[in-house]
Amino acid sequence: MSAPLPGIVITGASGRMGQMLIRSVAEHDRMRLAGAVERKGHDWVGRDVGEAMGGAALGVQVTDDALEAFAGAQAVIDFTAPAATVEFAHLAAQARLVHVIGTTGMEEEHLAKIQAAARHAVIVRAGNMSLGVNLLTLLAEKVARALDEDYDIEVIEAHHNRKVDAPSGTALMLGEAAAKGRGVKLGEVADRGRDGITGARNRGDIGFAVIRGGDIVGEHDVMFAAEGERITLRHVATDRRVFARGALKAALWGQDKAPGEYDMIDVLGLRE
Repeated sequence: MSAPLPGIVITGASGRMGQMLIRSVAEHDRMRLAGAVERKGHDWVGRDVGEAMGGAALGVQVTDDALEAFAGAQAVIDFTAPAATVEFAHLAAQARLVHVIGTTGMEEEHLAKIQAAARHAVIVRAGNMSLGVNLLTLLAEKVARALDEDYDIEVIEAHHNRKVDAPSGTALMLGEAAAKGRGVKLGEVADRGRDGITGARNRGDIGFAVIRGGDIVGEHDVMFAAEGERITLRHVATDRRVFARGALKAALWGQDKAPGEYDMIDVLGLRE
């Protein structure tokens, strides 16, 4: 007799990523949709999530009781907001679920609480769940390690006009990777705002440039610029399914892991 498929809960069910994740889980042959969570007072609460999305019924009712939804599942995938994610991390740790976090815009206080929750449950957290972006992160670190400060590092990112945080979580992840390659802390070398008469660029800084417009899914460049040459590492996402694909892979990967905080480099088996 085959083992039952792991049940997956999706938080922020009505959001663009929430709906993409619900469709992806429902179509997956190695997992099942076990729950869909929305905030209290949302008009989807109490409705079948498939019908709420404008399609066929999926047999899962949207709830505002996350702990109840978590009780019958093995993993939760969470692309919501920092404060909500912290609460979900606490509840997922109680239920001993794998918690896959794609939420961006985290502050140190949020990260500290997530780290505490990871003492009791598996948490896979990444600024970007795309498999390609995580390979780009490794490349950015390696190139930064190989090139000295004669090469200025700039991270350029573009997203749709409804994105609320900047720079993106992915851009910061790439900046962290480049800083690690250089053997420095990003907080000490990041240049995140340029306006007016800023003066010359500081040697060794890692700069960030942000573009917001239209329906851009996600574009990220890491540029290494020196006198006479430039090296640019680039990733372009044209469909949100790339993020869903990575998140689902992480949810399955975490099923037999010990409690702790992991990232997509661990999921891909590329940790050195």
